[in-house]
Amino acid sequence: MPAVNPEILVWARETAGLTQEEASKKLGFQSSGRSSAAQKLELLETGQKEPTRTQLSKMSEQYRRPLLTFYLSKPPVKADRGADFRTLSAEYSTREEAVLDALVREILARQSMVQALLEDDEEFTPLFFVGSRKIEDGVENVAESLRWLLGVELDAFRSRRTDKEAFDLLRGGAERAGVFVILQGNLGSHHTNISVQTFRGFSISNNYAPFIVINPHDARPALSFTLLHEMVHILLGQGGISSHSIENSTEQFCDRVAGAYLLLPQEIDSLALNDALDLDDISARISSFATERNLSRTMVAYNAYLANQISLRVYRQLQSGYHTEWVEERERLRENARDEQLRISPNVTRRYQIGQSLLGLVRRMVAAGELTTTKAAVVLGVKAGRVNSLIDSTG
Repeated sequence: MPAVNPEILVWARETAGLTQEEASKKLGFQSSGRSSAAQKLELLETGQKEPTRTQLSKMSEQYRRPLLTFYLSKPPVKADRGADFRTLSAEYSTREEAVLDALVREILARQSMVQALLEDDEEFTPLFFVGSRKIEDGVENVAESLRWLLGVELDAFRSRRTDKEAFDLLRGGAERAGVFVILQGNLGSHHTNISVQTFRGFSISNNYAPFIVINPHDARPALSFTLLHEMVHILLGQGGISSHSIENSTEQFCDRVAGAYLLLPQEIDSLALNDALDLDDISARISSFATERNLSRTMVAYNAYLANQISLRVYRQLQSGYHTEWVEERERLRENARDEQLRISPNVTRRYQIGQSLLGLVRRMVAAGELTTTKAAVVLGVKAGRVNSLIDSTG
């Protein structure tokens, strides 16, 4: 094998979202009296020392890159991850962006394998609805197409006992239509969690295997809105990365369609809001309204802004306040989750994140001998040793 270009080592670490200190720990480097673990990694990254085969294998695993990547002559060109519909804030995190790049690469690889499986299936018919709509069709027409495609009426959505059950109803409709819906917001560890400010959803628009990835670190009622938003991207045939942006025209359209799916125009009027009201009063009305309907408060506030009931200034204040409240609530939920996780099997949680549609496909393909355990692990985004327990239909 040729010598390793040190630039590759730096590129692979940085695109994995790791500092030298973090990477050196993951790679098992030990500090000594002469140098720290990070300094030992720096020697490799500056070309002062050649990495061993064992070290490269560990880098391949920790940086999520094929081993052969480290023998390239120079870092590869950044992969196309589709359109970027986001408007990044001042709190933009370059580290989270690097982790997001790694996540997108992983999802693209998984989607590519699923697409190949379905293309080889003679009984599979390409999905007609992908790219079947355009913005010029108008909000209501696209919303009606989405209702028909998902088969979920507004009353059914609102009658669910919890916002999780309401989301599951929409997710089931999307998966029955042929869309693979995954909940994932990190690279398998909470140390790589990606905030919703960096991404809320990611979609791959494809006639054989459309994928939607939703960041589960958002407030639960917001997940339904994100799913609908990404479904609109697929109807438009425009996959890419989304966060909440009211500056981008495509994002505005997707938001409006999702809002039209979940809300009736007269309902927003019934809130009777205006800027003259106390902000706490406005927030309380929106919160009560949203909770009764399994809706996101931010989404309701946004639609109130679109209906000219509140100004952009008030909407921004509400959005910021709801986010702060959610961060505090999330910390409380994490404390409760530690106890809950002792009672729930990790496989149950992982199955829910992967989704029944993708699990079902892998189960069928493994049983038919069309997919090896190793490749099934890639499709599911897990280690090979977990495949059989995940696809066990009795689990």
